[in-house]
Amino acid sequence: MSEDGYPSSWDPTDGSDSHHSHHHHHNNNGYSRPHAGAAVSGESLQPSDVVPPTPTKSTSPPRSSVESPSRASGSRWRDSTMTPAAEPVQGPGASDSVTLVEASFDEEVLRKLCKLDCGVQLLMDRIKQSLASCREASVFFKKRAALEEEYGRNMQKLTKGTIEAYSMNDGKAGSFVGAWQASMRTHEVMAENRIRFAQRLNEMSEELATLAKEVDKNRKLTKDLAGRYERTVQEADAAMDKSKSRIDATAEELERLLVQKEGESLRDTGVQGRSPGVGGKRAIGKAVAKGGLLLKGRNPGNVIKQEEDIRARMSRESDVHRKNVNEAQAVRQEYFNFQYPRLLRALKECVDEIDLGTQYHLSRYAFLFESIVLSDATTLTPQPDDNASPGLKAIVESIDNRSDFNTFLTNYAFAHEGSAVRVRRDGPREEGYLPPIATPRHTANSPSASHGHMADKGRPTFGVDLAEQMVRDDVDVPPIMIKCCEAIEKYGLSSQGIYRIGGTVSKIAKLRERLDRDLDSVNLDAEEWASDVSNVTSVLKLWLRELPDPLLTMTLHNGFLDAARNENERLRHIRLHERVNDLPDPNYSTLKYFMGHLHKIVECEAQNAMSIQNLAIVFGPTLFGQGQPNPNGNGMADAPLQNKAIETILEHYTDIFVDEGES
Repeated sequence: MSEDGYPSSWDPTDGSDSHHSHHHHHNNNGYSRPHAGAAVSGESLQPSDVVPPTPTKSTSPPRSSVESPSRASGSRWRDSTMTPAAEPVQGPGASDSVTLVEASFDEEVLRKLCKLDCGVQLLMDRIKQSLASCREASVFFKKRAALEEEYGRNMQKLTKGTIEAYSMNDGKAGSFVGAWQASMRTHEVMAENRIRFAQRLNEMSEELATLAKEVDKNRKLTKDLAGRYERTVQEADAAMDKSKSRIDATAEELERLLVQKEGESLRDTGVQGRSPGVGGKRAIGKAVAKGGLLLKGRNPGNVIKQEEDIRARMSRESDVHRKNVNEAQAVRQEYFNFQYPRLLRALKECVDEIDLGTQYHLSRYAFLFESIVLSDATTLTPQPDDNASPGLKAIVESIDNRSDFNTFLTNYAFAHEGSAVRVRRDGPREEGYLPPIATPRHTANSPSASHGHMADKGRPTFGVDLAEQMVRDDVDVPPIMIKCCEAIEKYGLSSQGIYRIGGTVSKIAKLRERLDRDLDSVNLDAEEWASDVSNVTSVLKLWLRELPDPLLTMTLHNGFLDAARNENERLRHIRLHERVNDLPDPNYSTLKYFMGHLHKIVECEAQNAMSIQNLAIVFGPTLFGQGQPNPNGNGMADAPLQNKAIETILEHYTDIFVDEGES
């Protein structure tokens, strides 16, 4: 037994490490971690019942150093002089269980480590690196959790304060207030998701911190155990060296005695020749101090007695030295063949535990981060087949300003009629009040009677500015375009040469006048117009040509032509897309609708023989306003560029106009 309580050799029955093998504890992250002694026994990480096993954790049962076959392997190592760790140390069920790493890889690494004198220090330094990485990940999760929680709390506070403030102010009612409250609820849902995300990040940060703390504890305990093992080997070597020195000193003393017995001079012997060696001056000094041989007389009886004593002492020292040599060999063989591989395995398992634990939580973070982003996306834009509440865009689009205003008008008039009159509407005629204006009545002799008794609604369509029409009618697309395009798509998609073949002049003039007088009363499904849809197409082209400002506007005329001049098709597409986006809102929405209509014509090219190029030739001059006074234009010389611009826009209709949500 050494001074620190460890035996001079590790006999399997002395229980030197059995007290480390049976104490385990589970932490809250689902890992089963042994104490240092259990780590030395080669125990693998075990998942607890808290979380299901993951691909990075072992599902084999835990084992202690007492249960492990490593004892038997250690005995084989003690009986062998082959390479250390030639036999792998495996636990029960290791061959048919999911391990942290592949067994062949792990054992190969263990063999490489056993061949290194610095294996323990190498693993210690590696664990320090892994601990630093683990702690950095833990700190990142904690800081990210603080940011997410602050964002969620502030969002909750903002939505709550906004709802309360709106309820106390004189804001709009009707569909707007419902949409406003629904949008605030959407923000509340997103805030709650962020707070839950922050809670998960805090849990992961604490688990990583606990993992790093326990692995560091196991590392220190294993390091202390390795130090004690190394000191035991050093003590055995020191005892062997000490007994060897005593043998050398005794041999030196015996040799001096024999020299005196033969009567030879000390100066003439070869004793001095060995003085620099192990039994030199130091051995002579010891001999003089112990026996005082050189100071005694030459009594033969004393010389013989001293010789017998020295030979007896030499025999005892030789026996002690032989025993120390055997013990040192056994301790060294035990250390390098058994304890050293076990220490390396324990430290390697600490490395695997911290590395796999860190990677597991990083993977979990990636999954949670992706989930929170997808959750926000589905909250803003739910899937069509979901029964969830509508998305933010749908909520905003549900606002009906016209209906809200009509409701407000009715309620306001009912509540305030006559209570806040500043100017009187009617009164006695003698006081200067005029009678109400009579509603005009059309008679049989009125001009409208000659046109099928169609009254003029006072909403002209032809020759009226596009923006003015749309503001007047409160629409996104001019009604005449919708009416004509729907009729053309219904009756003319398969008509040969649609838009290229014109209609009858008299019927075109008749339809134009009727549409200009009362657009809503014109029935394009009637046989008169459905039988020859070319009259409808001609009227639509006429309406486009008579716009005061062309559909593509005089202001952007040169911009479109400059974009069309690009030889590179991709660049031409991009530049024309930019010019389209520069159009005023009425022109953009009208062009988008009309290009969608032409796109349907092109899809039926096999029946109507109207390709993109043919349609571009027809509508290039029309949409650019050829024939109208345009200071930015160059007449017929611009026609090829105009056609190229319309061709490119129509060719890339989907990229330019159709949003992903609309496709």
